Amino acid sequence: MTTSPQRIPITDHRYLPSRYTAWPSSDAAIKRLVEEQTPKVALNDVTLEYETNGSPLLALDHINLQVKGGEFLCIVGPSGCGKSTLLHLIAGLQQPTSGTVLIDDEPVHGPGTDRILIFQELGLFPWLTVADNVEFGLKMKGISKHDRRLKVGYYLRLVQLSQFADSYIHQLSGGMRQRVALARALATEPDILLMDEPFAALDAQTRDLLHDELERIWTETGCTIIFVTHNVREAARLGDRVAVLTFRPGRIKRVFTVDQPRPRQIEHPAIARCAKEVLDDLREEINKSLEQEYRVSL
Repeated sequence: MTTSPQRIPITDHRYLPSRYTAWPSSDAAIKRLVEEQTPKVALNDVTLEYETNGSPLLALDHINLQVKGGEFLCIVGPSGCGKSTLLHLIAGLQQPTSGTVLIDDEPVHGPGTDRILIFQELGLFPWLTVADNVEFGLKMKGISKHDRRLKVGYYLRLVQLSQFADSYIHQLSGGMRQRVALARALATEPDILLMDEPFAALDAQTRDLLHDELERIWTETGCTIIFVTHNVREAARLGDRVAVLTFRPGRIKRVFTVDQPRPRQIEHPAIARCAKEVLDDLREEINKSLEQEYRVSL
């Protein structure tokens, strides 16, 4: 695998997932491959209605969205617009009231090993070491001890935590815990990584460092990432596209293409301009959310 000068190379290739080795390293090659593919994820007229306090609540309304294989899609929207719910539908944790969720043109009827959802609450096991946490999902899949060891070693190197393999979760910083959760998710080799505001609780400096790490890992693995965030600058920094959802019921208001070369820096003027454009479109929906909250509180 060819790496750019900005990336830290993985020097030990005793274990390297075969489906990752052919992934093109240049932005242009990635873009061509993405454009040639059929959708990895397709949401077709997806509607979700809840029953709350004896009354129906329309959470998502006729969502139509396609995500190409290897794409990095960010989703932003005001609180309560259904961003997290959308991830749950793709993960198969919920079923839509109507419409279809497709993965590789196949309907989603429940969770699958091809999709991993990372919550803001990481769900790491404090009684296990870092290596044991990463290994957990591999044990559940029945992978041999030898292969588990190679996989764990590879993914800990990928997130730069090899020297902390025998540490426990309470001994790690917040950013390092995020890396453990990412390594655990990647170790099962999902096609689709669903991330629900994973960096929201981190300080700005740690978050910026993890943006760099996530972009590097995404480039090296070639997995499809759908990333929910409230931070429009973060969305512009990470995403190939940014989808804006309306306030409840959630609809796709607009999808922005972030046509900036990688690797990116969050403080770059072009990223700031893109984030401002997204925020200008989002501000109306935030105001609707605030107005609704004000009426309810009266």
